Amino acid sequence: MKITTLTLAVAVVATGLAAEAGQPMNDLEIAHTAYTAGGLDIRYAHLALAISENDAVREFAQTMIRDHTAVNDAAGALIAELNVTPKDNDLSRALVEGAAAKRAEFMQLSGAAFDCAYATNELGYHQLVNKTVAEAFIPAVKVAPLKTLLEDALVTFRAHEAHAERMVDGLECAS
Repeated sequence: MKITTLTLAVAVVATGLAAEAGQPMNDLEIAHTAYTAGGLDIRYAHLALAISENDAVREFAQTMIRDHTAVNDAAGALIAELNVTPKDNDLSRALVEGAAAKRAEFMQLSGAAFDCAYATNELGYHQLVNKTVAEAFIPAVKVAPLKTLLEDALVTFRAHEAHAERMVDGLECAS
């Protein structure tokens, strides 16, 4: 959890500082970052399905693939409808970099060690993403359909956070 969570936290702080400096993320950057975060969680889930033999972890991973794919598909449809191109940015790049390091770390694990690492990462990842979407992205978005998409997705992502918390508790992972 530490690499991804730390990377995301640093990126969020950096984004906040940029906003204070008069350079807030625009809707195209927010859309790209949200899409990127969803895609990364899908990749984590595929890795969990490849490594874990725990039914609870596998069920959670399947839920992540289903729900994040649905949100990203809706985002793709909105992008096509609006005929815009999302914009890569420092936060989306930081997320990709942190996720690559986290996947490499995960690939060294197996059994209960992997399960706890994945579950704990998912909990921290969803806590930070949910906070960012609720407190930074939604208030900043200007395009109404994107705001609605983020608000709707946040409901799902908060359910993921609660599910991840139950999974961590059920696996009895050390904090």
